[in-house]
Amino acid sequence: MSVTDDFRALAEVVVDDLLAADPVSATALGDHHHDGRLPDLSAGGVADLLHRIDDHVTALDAVDDVELDVADLVDLEILRARLLRSRFELGDIRRQEWDPMVWNPGTALHLLLSRDFAPAAERAVSLRSRLAAIPDLLSDARNQLDEMSALHVETAIAQLAGTRVLVDGDARALAADDSVADDAIASIDGFVTWLREQHASATRDPRLGERLYAGALWHALDDEGATPDRLMADAREHLALVGEQLADVAREFLGWEAEDDDEVIRHALARVAEETPVSNATVLPLMQGALDRATAFVIERELVSVPDVVVRIIDMPEIHRGVAVAYCDAPGPLESADVATYVAVAPTPADWDEARVASFYREYNGVQLNDLAVHEAMPGHVLQLAHAQRLESPTRVRRFGRSGVFVEGWAVYAEEAMVHAGYTPDDREHSDLALRLQQLKMQARSAINTILDIGVHAQGMAESEALWLMREIGFQEESEALGKWRRALLTAGQLPTYFAGYRAVSRIVDDLRFLHGDWSDRQVHDLVLAHGSPAPRHLRTLLGI
Repeated sequence: MSVTDDFRALAEVVVDDLLAADPVSATALGDHHHDGRLPDLSAGGVADLLHRIDDHVTALDAVDDVELDVADLVDLEILRARLLRSRFELGDIRRQEWDPMVWNPGTALHLLLSRDFAPAAERAVSLRSRLAAIPDLLSDARNQLDEMSALHVETAIAQLAGTRVLVDGDARALAADDSVADDAIASIDGFVTWLREQHASATRDPRLGERLYAGALWHALDDEGATPDRLMADAREHLALVGEQLADVAREFLGWEAEDDDEVIRHALARVAEETPVSNATVLPLMQGALDRATAFVIERELVSVPDVVVRIIDMPEIHRGVAVAYCDAPGPLESADVATYVAVAPTPADWDEARVASFYREYNGVQLNDLAVHEAMPGHVLQLAHAQRLESPTRVRRFGRSGVFVEGWAVYAEEAMVHAGYTPDDREHSDLALRLQQLKMQARSAINTILDIGVHAQGMAESEALWLMREIGFQEESEALGKWRRALLTAGQLPTYFAGYRAVSRIVDDLRFLHGDWSDRQVHDLVLAHGSPAPRHLRTLLGI
């Protein structure tokens, strides 16, 4: 066989092994060969996987990449990066030893319940198998978890409460096996009791620290130039620029000549929220209207080709509420079943008081819902992931190893592109300026997300400094800022993907426009979306720029 054939065969073996090692992610990606299993995160299971990862890296390093064409060379680099990231996460960060959220089986069950990718009877078999595996999983968790952070313990307890409801409700109904559901519930209850007992001694700092965070960021962004210091400087520079733009748009929106930038921005944002109120009763129909309007605009202006995809606005599952008002739930890139794409939209949780609900909907007002519809759906995530689903490639590598940096970067770019194309949320006077205000506020948020992530994990940023940054510089509501502070402590490396991805995608589009000055928006955007969801550096290689 040729070098190309050998590599492609090796790539499929590696992808198969990584899917088998993480059956929950496999289900999410649309590979259903392991739907009845849970991951083996025991000490022995992790050690065995690390050994196999090293063997795979060695095998990839032995490939004579000079003989490969561009597409296969990109696949090789994507696969190597994915393996090295897995090795770093399991062997260096080692969340399975200190983050109890890793052990929550809720997502593994939810994935089998949320879509009809197979007949109910078939999914019920897999569901019963996963339910039956929960006691052993949570037993391994007690053996593996050692020094934990109080915040991660508290969050895990709250999330496990949602998992318990899921098991006792939809999962029990589909599984049609009370015994296996009862055993799963008993093990979840026991694990929660154990976590409560550990809470007093859970003194681990949730921050990764400078060394580990630098590695986490490098792997998350897949960009050698994105060091914490450089990215922090770029984000602060962008935030200052966006602040100036916000003030200019706010003055035009209000017709004011006030000298105080902060005052005019706050008044403009307050007026937008006041003029476009949202409530628990109206949030879903308003989001549907925003999706319909954005879709019609994209088609009419021919901004990008719109694939034939079924999109449904649905109630967000209760266990996911309280963080954002909407998210895109698209079929995995390996999914072969003909299933819909969901945009999940949520009323606020039932236990929120009136003040918190009001704050939430000032943040997510009617104009902001239009910006969200662009980001999450059209022409953001829904459209981009639908284009990626159509990718034809000799291996599954690009589908398996999609880049969150590109996915989020395209969605943030799409917000700006729609504003520049003249999209408005309604036909009222100054509606264009209202949307521009909200889009710029989201631009500021993406830069602040980056500053926050780096500041928290690598520079010891205090909560008071973080909240001041979000409230005073980003003009965010208190509930939004408090939620983001928790998210920054609970995760690492994901928050900067919005800003880093936006910059990378925008620069690629700019370069293509320069090279092809006579091309339409649709031609440029279709080319950007024609290669799946690779990291921006790989997209440049594929495009030859």
